[in-house]
Amino acid sequence: MYRALIFDFDYTLGDTTLSICESINYALTRMGYAPHSTEEIRKTIGYSLNITFRMLTGDCGEEKERLFFEHFVVKADEIMTQDARLYEGAEELLRAWSERYRLAIVSTKHRVRITDILAKFRLDGVVPVVVGNEDVGQEKPHPEGLLLAAEKLQVPKKDALYIGDSVVDAEAAARAKIDFSAVLTGTTPREAFEPFPHVAICENLAQLSQFLKNVSENSL
Repeated sequence: MYRALIFDFDYTLGDTTLSICESINYALTRMGYAPHSTEEIRKTIGYSLNITFRMLTGDCGEEKERLFFEHFVVKADEIMTQDARLYEGAEELLRAWSERYRLAIVSTKHRVRITDILAKFRLDGVVPVVVGNEDVGQEKPHPEGLLLAAEKLQVPKKDALYIGDSVVDAEAAARAKIDFSAVLTGTTPREAFEPFPHVAICENLAQLSQFLKNVSENSL
């Protein structure tokens, strides 16, 4: 039976697509690149901003990636928290799960971005551990963030479950040797998760909740 649940944020617990797209296009146009469609940008959500820049522009370079990051943050600071929304039922499930599990979020966002969103929904005390991009030397799919979250939660890896919506999350869990459950609330299809170790592939958080209930009952 699991003692801790570790979540990705974007497309797992909630959605900040509109503000991400606006912030990315703000950064791109400031640098002289053409803006991209929402659908193009959605496919990059979950990756680090450096990788997002490379995917959208086909360009690379430390200085360009630094500028892209800085421009993105300027716009994101203005709009992201106010535009953030949680998926239907997520708030209630997190509150219920916090009575049984230790909860954490591991995200490629700034930690303060996640903590501000949690505070907006009065969940800051419900999810006490947040690991953001400034807390790690290497972002997902490197396992550092997941291992740090497990350490902060004070649970062994075998007692933690990581929940995410992308193959980046699946790979991070595999490399961390932490159990993984996919949720199909993002842009990644079911078949993309099949090659990765997983204990469940759930349509949404409600189905995940049922999976956790079954695990709990079967462990009695």
